[in-house]
Parts: sequence; structure tokens; C-alpha cells
Amino acid sequence: PGAALTAAAERDLRLAGLLVFLDPPKPDAADALGRLAALGVTVKIVTGDNPAVAAKVCHDLGLTDARVLTGAELDAMDDERLSAAIGDTTVFARVSPEHKARLVRLQRRTGGDVAFLGDGVNDALALHAADVGVSVDSGTDVAKDAADVILLEKDLGVLADGVAEGRRIFANTIKYVLMGTSSNFGNMFSAAGASLFLPFLPMLPSQILLNNLLYDTSQLAIPTDEVDEEQVRRPSHWDIAFIRRFMICFGPISSLFDFATFAVMLWVFDAGPALFRTGWFVESLATQTLVIFAIRTRRSPFWRGRRPSTPLTLTVLGVVAVGAALPATPLAPVLGFRPLPLGFFAAVAAMVVVYLLLVETGKRIFYR
Repeated sequence: PGAALTAAAERDLRLAGLLVFLDPPKPDAADALGRLAALGVTVKIVTGDNPAVAAKVCHDLGLTDARVLTGAELDAMDDERLSAAIGDTTVFARVSPEHKARLVRLQRRTGGDVAFLGDGVNDALALHAADVGVSVDSGTDVAKDAADVILLEKDLGVLADGVAEGRRIFANTIKYVLMGTSSNFGNMFSAAGASLFLPFLPMLPSQILLNNLLYDTSQLAIPTDEVDEEQVRRPSHWDIAFIRRFMICFGPISSLFDFATFAVMLWVFDAGPALFRTGWFVESLATQTLVIFAIRTRRSPFWRGRRPSTPLTLTVLGVVAVGAALPATPLAPVLGFRPLPLGFFAAVAAMVVVYLLLVETGKRIFYR
């Protein structure tokens, strides 16, 4: 008793049994990793655990071709070699907090967006260095303070849900941006062109504001819209050059039909200022709101692409109906409107159909 144990004490022993510690992956972890892979998200394991243990866990999760690098091997590499090795390495084991942060920084330097998931004190540096640091509600306070997102459930499926939902939100945001830039560019071009030959304002300031209010109201339901599968499967990025090209391509198409409306009002209906403004108000509102059905998908709308959501369809059609009905209401004199002849609505309906077909044709050329 009290004597120190030495290696010499390990003799004349009898095996009584084995004590095994097992911490298996969650049953749904493999499915979650499969969903992330389908979304184009590459998963790397960065851990301080034993390399053999980490590789075994990866194998159990379906990551069968997992190459392993240890912290000692990372120390022997310069940044250039390590950056090249990150691409074909799945497991980084026996790494320190500094190693984790270095891996994140090098991966970001290559142009890839990096999310880091960790719940321990040793993960704080990497959580800070990542584009998005993710921790869990049961993690350490240091990890949660360093994270950008805290999961209330320890479930990798939540990450896959978040990636898909984020891409859906981004795709719907781009729909509004493309609509807004192209229609506003077209309206400005139309207003400037009309001012060159008209002896009166083509539309009153109050009517422009009302037009914008109704237009924006029609777009409130865009967040509920469906998104094509290919837009969810791959990441998207903010591309100002793409938006500018879209605006320059489709804005003039909108203006073309504005000028057609001007011709109809002046030469067919011999319109004065009030009737002219009313006609352009109705036509402009109809074309710039209904075009969402063509812009919302790169496929053919209603046939090959996913159908628009019911709230979006009802909101857009409702706003067009309100715009067409306003000139016949008691508010018309206050707003500077006059009742429109029935023949005008037939002309506008025909122009809207041709406009949407032309936009669809332009879309096929633009995305070719």
C-alpha cells in the first residue's frame, strides 16, 4: 500500500474483462451529410481526436475515401502546400485550435465560403475566422460568443435545411432586384423619351408614387414563391455585372411597349393629358407587375418551371385589377385619372401578351 505502480507490477494478472467507451454518431448524421453533399457543400472533419478514431467515424458516416492529415503533418507544410492538400483531405486529426483557425483562413483565401461548426473552447479561434461560425445551445459560453449562429438542436439536418432555405431566400431576393432594376430603367427611359415630344407631363408625381406603391405591394408575396430545384442545388453569389446586363437587356423591352401605349393613346384615342396619363398608368402597372411570372424562373413559366405560389399569383393579379379599376372609381378625379374606353383594355391585353412572349424570348437568349 502506498507504493508507486510500475511496469513490473503487470505480471501474474488475470483478464477480468474489457471496459469500452463508445460515442457513436447520431443515427441521422449520415443522412444529413448526404443532403449537404447533394447541396454542393463539402464537409471536412477537423478534430483533436485520434486519427484512427476520426477515420472510423467518417467510414461509419459514409465518408469512405477519407484522407487523414494530423497536426504534426500540418506543421510541416507551408501555406501553399496545405492549401493544395485541403481539397482532397477529409479528416484533420490531432489538431490544435491554431491549426483549426489556419485551415479556415486558408480555405477562405482560395475563394470558398467556409462555415465552421464547433461547441468547445478549442473551436473559438476557428469560429471567429470562418465566414459563418456555428455552435449549439449546449456548447461552451466561449464557443457561443464566437459563433454567428447558435443551433437549438444538435442536428446536422438543421444545417442542410438552413442552406436550402438560405438559397431559396436569395433566389427570391434576386427576382425582386431583377424586376425592380429592369422596370425602373425602362420607366425612366420611357418618361424621358415622352418628355421630348409631349407638351405636358407624361405622368403626374402623385401618379408615379401611386404606381410605385401598387407595384411594390404586388411584390410583397415574392418571399412565398417557389424556386427551381437547380437554384437550390448550387450556391449563388451576388453579381452586380449580371444584374446590370439584365437591366440593360430587359429594360428597353418594357420601354418599347410604353411607347406603343403612347402611340395608341395619341393616335387612336386622341387622348388629352388626363386620358394619356391614365392609359400609361394602367399599362405600365400591368406590364411591370405581370412580368414577374416570366422573370421568376429561367424555365418556361407555368409549364416546365415550378408554378408560382398562390399568394404571389393572387397579389399580382389583384394589383393589376386595382390599377385597371381606379380610373372608374370616385377617386379618379382626385388622382387625375379619367375613365378609359373599353377598346383601350383590349389593346392593353394584347400588348401585355406580346410583351410577356417577347420577354420570354429574350430570356432564352439571355440565359443561353
